[in-house]
Amino acid sequence: MSRGRDGGPASDGPVVVVDDERESGMSDHAVEVDRWTSLVTDVLADEGLSGRPVEVHVHFVDESAIEDLNREYMGGSGPTDVLAFPVDDPAMVPDGIPVLLGDVVVCPSVAARQAPTHAGDFDSEISLLIVHGVLHLLGYDHAEPVEAEAMQAREREHLARYGLVRP
Repeated sequence: MSRGRDGGPASDGPVVVVDDERESGMSDHAVEVDRWTSLVTDVLADEGLSGRPVEVHVHFVDESAIEDLNREYMGGSGPTDVLAFPVDDPAMVPDGIPVLLGDVVVCPSVAARQAPTHAGDFDSEISLLIVHGVLHLLGYDHAEPVEAEAMQAREREHLARYGLVRP
C-alpha cells in the first residue's frame, strides 16, 4: 500500500498545497489560499487527473525570491511573474503510484503591476498565472507558435469556467 507524506494512506486524488511564503508585513496583495487550491484542483480534474494521487505545490513569493529562482534555473534576470518546476510526468508513472507533479511559483507584486495591461485585474492575473504554471507542469509549453496556441487555448478553456477570458 502506498503511503502519503504523513505516513497514512496515499490520497486517491490530487493534493494541492498552497503557501504564502512572502515576508510578513511585506505582503501587499492578499492571497486566498482556499481559492487557489480550488482552482488548481479544478484544472487537474479537467485535465483528467481527479482520480490519481497527484501532488502540486503553489508558492507565493516576493520579488527577491522569484528573481533568485529566475536567475538560477532559467538564466533570466530580474523578477518574473510565474515559474513552473515539473517533477513527474503523469504519463510515465503507473496508475496508483503517487505523482509529484511539481511546483508553481507566483510573485503577486509582479502580477499586480502587469495585471492592468495583461489580464485586467489582480485576481484574473493570478488565476491566469496559476493555470499557466499548472499547464507547464502537465507538459504544455509556448516556445513554438503551435505550442503557444495550444497552451493559450487550454488557458482560455480553464479560465472560461470561472467567467474569466484571457485576451
